[in-house]
Amino acid sequence: MRPEDLQVNLRPRSSWEAMELGTALLRRHAAAVWRPWLLVMLLAFAIAHGLAWLLGMPWFGIVLAWWSKPALERIPLYVLSRAVFGQVPGTVASLRAQPRFAPGTLPAHLLWRRCSPARSLLVPVDLLEGNTGELRAARRHAVAGHAYTQACVLTAVSVAFEFALALGCVALVLLFVPPELLKSLLRALGQSISWPPPYWMWLVLGTVLWIAATVMGPFYVAAGFGLYLNRRSESEAWDVELAFRRLRQRLLAQGAPLLLALLVALPLAARAGEPDAGDGTRAGKATEAKDGRDDKPTLPQVFGDQLQEDEAFRRAATRAHRDPLLARERVVTRWQPRNPATPPEPMKLPKWLDGVAAVVAWIAEFGLWLLLAALLLVLALTARYWLPWLRGVLPAGGTKERPARVEMDEAMPPEILPDDIPAAARRLWAAGKPRAALALLYRASVEAMAGRARVELPPGATEAQCLRAAAALAPEAGRTVFSRTVRAWQYAAYAGSLPDQAGFDELLDEATRCWGWRA
Repeated sequence: MRPEDLQVNLRPRSSWEAMELGTALLRRHAAAVWRPWLLVMLLAFAIAHGLAWLLGMPWFGIVLAWWSKPALERIPLYVLSRAVFGQVPGTVASLRAQPRFAPGTLPAHLLWRRCSPARSLLVPVDLLEGNTGELRAARRHAVAGHAYTQACVLTAVSVAFEFALALGCVALVLLFVPPELLKSLLRALGQSISWPPPYWMWLVLGTVLWIAATVMGPFYVAAGFGLYLNRRSESEAWDVELAFRRLRQRLLAQGAPLLLALLVALPLAARAGEPDAGDGTRAGKATEAKDGRDDKPTLPQVFGDQLQEDEAFRRAATRAHRDPLLARERVVTRWQPRNPATPPEPMKLPKWLDGVAAVVAWIAEFGLWLLLAALLLVLALTARYWLPWLRGVLPAGGTKERPARVEMDEAMPPEILPDDIPAAARRLWAAGKPRAALALLYRASVEAMAGRARVELPPGATEAQCLRAAAALAPEAGRTVFSRTVRAWQYAAYAGSLPDQAGFDELLDEATRCWGWRA
């Protein structure tokens, strides 16, 4: 690494300015970074989700794509580390160089250093400097320095941006749904969601997260690389070194004229050093003047009689000495009253007010404790009113109990269905147990649907699973009647909304005709 080849202006920067420097470098070489990055990300997405489909674990594709991000982020770092020195690699060259780009550090970045919050700052140390062992650890510690916190903040902000982009992709799809169909679409999605989710839902989630990671990955790497360059410049004084190198180049460029001038000046300097006859006389006079402490002004000795005869010069010197900016003394005028008023003496309070002040201060200091004690006393005195409500039990007397909309204490329908299902359901309804009647109708419809559709439902199958199983039937073969039965049971079980007598009879008659129930 030669600092003189850097294509950026090295100067002292804060960590946030260094991150902006990295993103500016990415914008300048966007094509060289994004082309290999998109190719590799698309290939990694296909491999991860294809392997997850083969293994039968759709969630594994998302985990594998996320875990392999440090290996994929080497591509933007490789391009930027060459482009900053003026050597922008092509797409094919960037892809071919990856197997030889510090392969020994890949296991560490995928295992114990995978979740490092300062990965964007420390990965360039491992990949670009080529150190090993203790020297690499020392370099990581030296480069991190006070920029470790900013690198952690960069990771947190990048993760937040990825989630925001993922949610934005989902919202973008919903923008194209007509408003009149949006409510029904959300209801259908809510009914189709179950655990485990279907494969298409895992694929949609993986695609959304892949788009967000593809957009944010180069910016994250570029900001960390700019932070790394700033830390190297600070710790190794690259800007000072470059300034000295530029000074050396200028001196070498101008060295020949200076050397020629020096050679010409050497004979003149030797002649000026030879003493002559007049020099001894002048030297003697100078010594005498020094010994005699001559305090005469030196200006007449320099300028001669011309200075004494130049009145304009004297007037200019006088004006200069009178300049208030050059004078040592200044005159400041202030107005002061002739008879200054004396400050009034402080009023003396009676001694009994000291005791009152002490009482008030004590109340102010312990007022919160007194208020807390009063609040606890009120709660203790009114416990018989609010304690049963807090426990979720109605008081024994004094309050009229409200009847529940749906009976929750009914016995569950028997495990074995009765022979005459319509008659048993009507008996439960007439006995004031509408929820049990709807539960019996729902269980019998589920068994009839499963037998007609020839599907095997798991124990404890949810309503959504039953509806998906009934999708194999035609509408006239029972799918419509079964959907109405499931909807009536859901309204009764979860919303507390029961059909009226006519609605129950109509639903029971339709189910009887559809499933062929007879006594």
